[in-house]
Amino acid sequence: MLETRRTDGSGGGRTANSLRHSNLATIFGMVHRAGALSRAELTRRTGLNRSTMGECLSDLADLGLVVEARPETGSGRGRPSPIIRPYPGTVAVTVNPEVDAIRIGLVAMGGRIIEQVRLETDGPADASEVVRRSADVVDRMLDGQPYVVAGLAVAVPGQVRLSDGHVRDAPHFGWVEEPLAADLERVTGLPTSAANAALLGMYGECAFGSGRGVDDLVYMIGGASGIGGGVLSGGALVTGSAGYAGELGHLFVRSDGAKCPCGAHGCLEAEVTQPGLLDAVGLAPAQVERLEAELLRAEDPAVHELVDHDRDLLAIAVRSVVNLFNPSVVVLGGFLSTLHRVRAAPLLSEQAIRASRECVEVRDAELGADQLTVGTAELAFSSLLADPASAQLISRASA
Repeated sequence: MLETRRTDGSGGGRTANSLRHSNLATIFGMVHRAGALSRAELTRRTGLNRSTMGECLSDLADLGLVVEARPETGSGRGRPSPIIRPYPGTVAVTVNPEVDAIRIGLVAMGGRIIEQVRLETDGPADASEVVRRSADVVDRMLDGQPYVVAGLAVAVPGQVRLSDGHVRDAPHFGWVEEPLAADLERVTGLPTSAANAALLGMYGECAFGSGRGVDDLVYMIGGASGIGGGVLSGGALVTGSAGYAGELGHLFVRSDGAKCPCGAHGCLEAEVTQPGLLDAVGLAPAQVERLEAELLRAEDPAVHELVDHDRDLLAIAVRSVVNLFNPSVVVLGGFLSTLHRVRAAPLLSEQAIRASRECVEVRDAELGADQLTVGTAELAFSSLLADPASAQLISRASA
């Protein structure tokens, strides 16, 4: 059984002014992204005085959001500064439907994955199957556990209306106008949000991976359901007029190319695919973690030709985003990072605008296979991180 509680215990009313709320959000966000910070380091980073910091940490501890402990070892003179960590029982639930599986995760604050489950599917599942099978796993994950749940978030390989998690179009699944977030919330009883999967992968890399501290970034990820991405410019997410910007899998890369599920021909995700690479080295979809090793080991000229073909088209896409957005970093995730690593030659050629390519670095995603799970959890944690004193959490009710 679930019960709803507010972190401030006020029954809905604010208990302090906006400055306190802002300070709590700043401190809690720092602790979340670092996983652990000393009180002295938090004081230094925020510029708050020690008295205010002490009051804020006391408030966060009273809200059940952080725990404070003495460091195991001290250095230097004087008493060592206490270490602040997120409360380990505050969690988010994640769901990521793909064309060959449904992935469900349980993630603690600090980006720590507690559990992941992969449910195989016979091709793309319909939305009702995703809701039903995910809800069963979520119930099992939370049953009898003393977790405090910030929410459930869904990573959808398609266009999602951010305001309510409504799936407008997911071509690889055949979904059109599916109220996926609303249906999952109704079945699980957890506050549920949804967003484009690639966008959430970028959230994960920006919080805990290759995009930390980067304000001008292009992120591209490839998986079983195609290729997507996201763009940060000046630290702000590029969303477009309706929130659907960042469909980098639909960059045009080949004039005589294959037809894409979007209806066009020659899109990057129609030409460069994870299933094609897996088939070339005889791997099943569930063996994708072995793809890089098998590509490096392969002696078949046909495999080498496919890798060179895919990498050349990826290079066209990278050149295009560098010319368009002038990022300081391009982050590649999923099988795109595999294509980046299996050849020693630079991916970004001299065909890109010289002034733009001089200041850009192409990086592989640091979080590997976990980037979507961690990034999706960031969406579920977003309300808590924005205002920890007022967020609504879900706890297991005592029997």
